[in-house]
Amino acid sequence: MFTNHYFSFARLALFSVVLFVIHYFVFEWLEIDLSTFHYSLGFLYFLFFGLSLLVLIALLLVKKKSYEQVGMSFLLLTSCKMLVAYVILRPILAKNDENVALEKMSFFMIFILYLIIDTYITIRILNEKQQN
Repeated sequence: MFTNHYFSFARLALFSVVLFVIHYFVFEWLEIDLSTFHYSLGFLYFLFFGLSLLVLIALLLVKKKSYEQVGMSFLLLTSCKMLVAYVILRPILAKNDENVALEKMSFFMIFILYLIIDTYITIRILNEKQQN
């Protein structure tokens, strides 16, 4: 079932690594102290990569069972992902230090990037049916 989607898995992993490296080196170049952040960049990228991977696998399973439910499943999974993101974000929202705005911006940037990736993957899955 997943054999023809290994490219999607690999592309998601590669995209995650490239985004992480760019994000990390931009912070290094701007001399931003990452030690004051509540969560490391690596943790956030790993978390959102894992959640996106789960979304991809779940959508492929739903597609196999009932293609018509892929869109609704995407909405449900994205809502669950937003709930997890909020739970992870709560300690950052409670902080009151000088880098908190940058940390929030970084968190939301990562969240939005992975939301775009999830949407793109879902569109590709939905378009596979039209091509067949």
